[in-house]
Amino acid sequence: MNGGEIAALVAAGGFVLLVLFTAVPLLKLGRVLDETRNSIRDLNESVSPLLTELTETVTATNKQLARVDVITENVAEVSANINSLVAVFTSAVGSPLAKFAGIAQSLASSLTGKKKK
Repeated sequence: MNGGEIAALVAAGGFVLLVLFTAVPLLKLGRVLDETRNSIRDLNESVSPLLTELTETVTATNKQLARVDVITENVAEVSANINSLVAVFTSAVGSPLAKFAGIAQSLASSLTGKKKK
């Protein structure tokens, strides 16, 4: 064996050691990737029913909000009708009451004016 062959054997042995030392972390990395893949698969299986339930909940909520909108519109309409009714009642009853109050005060002042004399 000459020096070149010995150097080739040393280099080959070094390469074998390098492969052995890097094989262990690569195997561990492979296991980590397998666990990650399994975790992602489990997560996907768990999330699908949750998303379905969430979609149903949002749909039901939107239906309820539509009902609340209708109720709010009806309440606003009733409120406007009550305001109109109060205005009509005030004009119908308020004007005669004001006249009656004026007449009553005139009579009261004329009666008290006559008594003081």
